[in-house]
Amino acid sequence: MTRILLALVLALGLAGCGFHLRNKLMLPTDTAPVKVVSTAPYSELVKLLNRSLLASGARLADEDSKGPNAQLQVLSERWGDLPIAIDSQGRAQEYSLRYAVIFIFRREDGSELVPQQVIELSRDYVSPPTDATGTTTEREILADELRREMSASIIRRIDSVVRAELEKGGSLSAPKPVEHDPVEPAPAVQH
Repeated sequence: MTRILLALVLALGLAGCGFHLRNKLMLPTDTAPVKVVSTAPYSELVKLLNRSLLASGARLADEDSKGPNAQLQVLSERWGDLPIAIDSQGRAQEYSLRYAVIFIFRREDGSELVPQQVIELSRDYVSPPTDATGTTTEREILADELRREMSASIIRRIDSVVRAELEKGGSLSAPKPVEHDPVEPAPAVQH
């Protein structure tokens, strides 16, 4: 009985503070097959993005597909280590691992759905200069974590734009041209 009461109190507490589970990205059924394009087509980020898109219900385009495809273009991936703390002898002991990605999401006609954006993530780690064996493993674990988080961040950005577009009554397919009323020529004035 106390467990049920405790679970109920926790559920009400979480609901009261505004906590709710994030909705999964659901692309509309009229979305063209999506192709992830990158300068490093076999990178771990590209694999993670493909998995995330599949999980969201997107159809992935074949690698050699020449037909109209929506494209998630990864324009740049950059890694960097920035020393943030040094010891008494001037050797770096703590670093900030930084990961930045520039991407753009295009509709099948080439128009931008999500304009070019940069996402930068970072994690701090300790690297004692006297014990470098554990540092490489910790850095690799952090790099894997940052790639997974980057993939999720890119998908969330796409999701927010898609939801905003659909709320406006738009579509993910090519934007429809605005139709203008034909303008009748003015009658000629004779002098």
